Amino acid sequence: MVIITSINNSNKLAKKLAKELNCEYFKTEVSEFPDKDLYLKIKEKVKGKKLIIVESFQPNPNKTLLNIIFTSQTAKDLGAKKVILFCPYLAFMRQDKRFNPGEAINAKIMSKLLNENIDKIITVDPHLHRILKLKDIFTIPAIKLTSNHIIAEFIKKKFKKDIAIIGPDWESYQWADEISAEIGVEDTVLEKTRNTSRNVNVEVKKEINIKNKNIIIVDDIISTGNTMIKAAKEAKKRGAKTITAIGVHGLFVENGYKKMEKYFDNIFTINTIEHLTNKIDISTEILKELNKKI
Repeated sequence: MVIITSINNSNKLAKKLAKELNCEYFKTEVSEFPDKDLYLKIKEKVKGKKLIIVESFQPNPNKTLLNIIFTSQTAKDLGAKKVILFCPYLAFMRQDKRFNPGEAINAKIMSKLLNENIDKIITVDPHLHRILKLKDIFTIPAIKLTSNHIIAEFIKKKFKKDIAIIGPDWESYQWADEISAEIGVEDTVLEKTRNTSRNVNVEVKKEINIKNKNIIIVDDIISTGNTMIKAAKEAKKRGAKTITAIGVHGLFVENGYKKMEKYFDNIFTINTIEHLTNKIDISTEILKELNKKI
């Protein structure tokens, strides 16, 4: 028997998944003692059940990691048969090597903690760069879902013609390239050349026709929005008809969303992190995985 819980960050998605799977949902109770120690309580019976924790690592990734570990350990102590973590957005993946002496390698530390506390992890488009596969850091079963198909389907429904796709940097190009191939439109990528700490040139690496096109700029993570804005300025300079931002994970830190609004006609994200821009639903892809034997 399966039961679903969320903690703070993914309540809407967790409820939707529970409804689709026709299983019980409850919210794990989290608060603090007066001295700021964590207080956590599982309010439903989990003994003998498979518990799915649905929790994005945004906002408050540091606190979220601790909440997940406490929830999992409490569930196991109460007799849960298995604990599966579905984290739509997996944090700590950017710091995937020691760039400077003495730095923590966040991805390895995070994965070690989860390896020791949960039985399986499922996530959506994690930021894999120097770490090429989840199995390189996870010893537990680790499933990577991709959003490329649902983004392509969304674009086809929203924009009927005159579409071109841009990846704002090389790390984002894998999404732009696969989505454009599925839709059957042209794509390109921008390359940044940093002259000084505050002076960056942007160059289109593959010339495509942008003039009078509906330009879709696709990235896996929209953080401050600055990379997307540079791409939007380049598209506007080249005569784009409309400019749309699509992000898999919309963090929008440092007023990122507000900064982007003046440069984009549309800003859409997937509901991996709850935000007003959530117009693309990942639940169908999740259900495909959860409907397998878990």
